[in-house]
Amino acid sequence: MGHPQLDNLVRIGQLHTEPAVPGELRGLLRSGIRRLDDAGHETLSLEGRFDLAYNAAHALALAALRHQGYRSQSRYLVFQCLQHTINLPQEQWRVLDQAHRRRNLAEHEGEVDVDEQLVAALLRVAREVASRVEKMMAT
Repeated sequence: MGHPQLDNLVRIGQLHTEPAVPGELRGLLRSGIRRLDDAGHETLSLEGRFDLAYNAAHALALAALRHQGYRSQSRYLVFQCLQHTINLPQEQWRVLDQAHRRRNLAEHEGEVDVDEQLVAALLRVAREVASRVEKMMAT
């Protein structure tokens, strides 16, 4: 472990410690990269691209958290932890926060409110997360 902020989340029950499993990490990375690649296909609907990019970002963020030996049941918290797991800048994390809120509206209320600008920003951030996670897992 060795991440004071993440260890604090363990103490209050928001995260759990759990040793990383190499097969799980490879699977999350592979899933994230494939979804990210698919999300880049402009022939797909905007909503489909958003869904793929969002789920790619989540799989990659979860891989980063699991690599550090933590687990969370909260999608939102998995994104929040990126500042500690891969040192993701706050302005990039805000894009994931916005995407998460839009995803929740779509999932829970049927209100799909995405545009090209959000999808493009989400793709940029997800690609950055992928790059950082790949580097982290290579060491």
